[in-house]
Amino acid sequence: MSSKDEKNLTQVLDKISKMDEPRRSVMQRVHDVIVTAAPTLKPRIWYGMPAYAKSASTPALVTLRNDERLNLAITEKAAFRPARGTEGDLMPAAWYFETVDEVTEKRIAEIVRSALD
Repeated sequence: MSSKDEKNLTQVLDKISKMDEPRRSVMQRVHDVIVTAAPTLKPRIWYGMPAYAKSASTPALVTLRNDERLNLAITEKAAFRPARGTEGDLMPAAWYFETVDEVTEKRIAEIVRSALD
C-alpha cells in the first residue's frame, strides 16, 4: 500500500470513528464489507465523505453518507446501466439503511462490485 493510500485509509477510518454510535459501528461494518468485496478500491475522502475509488487520484465510485439516514451511493463516475425489470430505465444509485444484517451485507457487496464493471 502506498503512503498516499495509507493516509487516505487513515482519513476514512478517522471520519468513521468520529461518528456517534450506533452509526459508527454500522458504518465501520459497511466499510469492512466494501474493502472485502472490492479490495482493489482505495478508501479516500470525497466531498467530506468516506468514499472508494480505483486509485488515490481518481474520482470516487462509491460514497458513504452520514446524514439524516445512512446512505451508500454510486457516484456519477461509475458506469450506470438501466435496472430493467419493474424499474424500467431507472438507474439505481443510492441506498439508505439504518442497520446492516447478512442480507444487507451481501447486497452492499453486489452494489460495490457493480460499480467496478
